[in-house]
Amino acid sequence: MRRRTRSATAALAAAVLSTTALVLLPGSAEAAASTLGAAAAQSGRYFGAAISASHLGEQAYVNTWGAEFNSATPENEMKWDTVEPNQNQFNFAPADRIVSQARSRGMSVRGHTLVWYQQIPGWVSRLNGNDLRSAIANHINQVAGHWKGQIHSWDVVNEAFEENGTRRQWFVQQRLGDGYMEEAFRTARAADPNAKLCYNDYNTDGINAKSTGIYNMVRDFKSRGVPIDCVGFQSHLSQGANLSSYQANLQRFADLGVDVQITELDVGGSGSAQAATYRTVVQACMAVSRCTGITPWGVTDKYSWRSGDTPLLFDGNYNKKQAYTAVLDALNGGGGGGGDGTLRSVSAGKCLDVPNSSTSPGTQLQIWDCHTNANQQWTRSTSGEISVYTGDSKRCLDTSGTSNGANSVIASCNGGNNQKWNVNSNGTITNVQSGLCLDVNGRGTANGTKVIIWTCNGGTNQQWTGL
Repeated sequence: MRRRTRSATAALAAAVLSTTALVLLPGSAEAAASTLGAAAAQSGRYFGAAISASHLGEQAYVNTWGAEFNSATPENEMKWDTVEPNQNQFNFAPADRIVSQARSRGMSVRGHTLVWYQQIPGWVSRLNGNDLRSAIANHINQVAGHWKGQIHSWDVVNEAFEENGTRRQWFVQQRLGDGYMEEAFRTARAADPNAKLCYNDYNTDGINAKSTGIYNMVRDFKSRGVPIDCVGFQSHLSQGANLSSYQANLQRFADLGVDVQITELDVGGSGSAQAATYRTVVQACMAVSRCTGITPWGVTDKYSWRSGDTPLLFDGNYNKKQAYTAVLDALNGGGGGGGDGTLRSVSAGKCLDVPNSSTSPGTQLQIWDCHTNANQQWTRSTSGEISVYTGDSKRCLDTSGTSNGANSVIASCNGGNNQKWNVNSNGTITNVQSGLCLDVNGRGTANGTKVIIWTCNGGTNQQWTGL
């Protein structure tokens, strides 16, 4: 990630299809964790923030970081131009302040970053051949060695691919070739054997040419024993971003045998639309067992590199935004008190959808490409009701009958057992009145496929993720 002066490049693509159903626990307000870090820790994950040493003198900044997060990533303090501005002259003090405070609070620390094409001092760019190779190795040895045993994960190489999936043609790539990345990972492993070693990049949030190029590199590294443990997905997004392959992308990397991490999350926007995008990202991570943690790129909007986009979870006065509540709810399992979001079919990777945003009682439900519009935003109450829309337009998930093949529909809410649903540990959703499961008809995957109820069989066309 570049300094805060970088204009937002983020884009993206993102969330959904997975082979594993997310467990939707009924939950209760009493059982839910009350801070982001504690909520993430319940599932063995971390929830961190990018931290700047320049703000550690501001009490509200430090208090919010300490109260809400359980991990830290130095924003700029570990980058090459800070830690080694002149060859073999190292300045660890700024990052030491962050690492020391984080560890004193029992937090983990992500190291960011060892090799990157930006924020690199001029003396490095003047080297060639073995001199350049030796300088990179020495830098990794000195920096990773300085914090040996104190870093959870290192971003060993950062942003080394172009949008078309080829290697970025910066001077190290041009002078040393593809091998420099492999050498960097091997050197980092020797320097700090216990740290997770990650590749990190942006605009890789969905299945696209860039993420596929990285996927192929990771697959090659794993096949040849190159020590790579994790892949970071920066996730600089805007509200309403297309997240249709976000979860599937995380899952395909996890299937290679590496952890995945959301490393620099921010979402330009505000209100419910921003909250919905945050929720989708967090739910995707929670649905992938090897997604080990999430780090928003900052604490408060006022210090964000995208401050004009108000992209973080706390406003300029450290007030919790609507996005904060959505994230906390998702980390707590989406449970209990009115969490909202999409309901995704595991088999189809598409979402439960009210056709044409209809509010007419009796409208037959379908699956459709996932988005963040209101006709795919479902709310689950503690009583078991699942509803769409709000106010006078609120409609409840209902059925046209109690036998196999009955349509799933929306109806005016009445509190009856025909509108109550049990969410089961295997991802199925059972109608209380009929005992039948919400089912994608005929295991279809096309837009417009009907959603019905059918005898529960545990198939993926009866498994749902979300809320």
